[in-house]
Amino acid sequence: MAGRITWLGHATVLVEMDGVRVLTDPLLRDRVAHLRRHAPVPAVPADLDAVLLSHLHRDHADRPSLRLLSPATPVLAPAAAARNVRRLGVREVVGMRAGERVPVGTATVLAVPAEHDGRRSPLHPQAPALGFVVEQDGRRVYFAGDTDRFDAMSELGPLDAALVPIWGWGPSLGPGHLDPEGAAEVVALIGPRLVVPIHWATYLPFHYGAGHALLREPGERFTAAMRTRAPDVRVALLSPGESVEVG
Repeated sequence: MAGRITWLGHATVLVEMDGVRVLTDPLLRDRVAHLRRHAPVPAVPADLDAVLLSHLHRDHADRPSLRLLSPATPVLAPAAAARNVRRLGVREVVGMRAGERVPVGTATVLAVPAEHDGRRSPLHPQAPALGFVVEQDGRRVYFAGDTDRFDAMSELGPLDAALVPIWGWGPSLGPGHLDPEGAAEVVALIGPRLVVPIHWATYLPFHYGAGHALLREPGERFTAAMRTRAPDVRVALLSPGESVEVG
């Protein structure tokens, strides 16, 4: 059966695969600190089998958003971050390390590396970030979380779909992030059949207006870079709330 990917904005994606529903890095409100949402606030997904939490940054591990979800929903997170995730009010936390697999319904979730500082803040202890691959009956969907390129990415395939960050929430990017051109190079390296760009066009600082170029330019640059770097990969340039089918 076909699967479905619904981008809810930023790094929050609902992945549905034949009866299994997982949600990535829930951020489900209109304001986060100094950031304002420039897309409709999504309905809170119900009947989730798991949440995949890539790291502890506040735009990925958001306490109010996590508390909107059913407390019975297990949250898969980096093992070194598990204690902090429990402090955010999560009752069931499954700590994972890169290379480990956890069954989720009829699917399996594989934890994979990410090149990103996953600490809650610079004052907190080290906590590596993770990506995840959702596997079911030979189909594989990769959620990169936040990451820069790393050599082992070439070993992630084969992939039916990849959810790849292409920007952030401000005018510049720090270490451990991909810009549109870097994201296209990563897609060329991992070779999915479908790519959905995420982590862009959702939150901006309060003084940025609704017509700001950051709400469109990263997607345009990514699409253009894909035409030269990975022309055989299908690009689904979604708006928050839109879905794409995965065969």
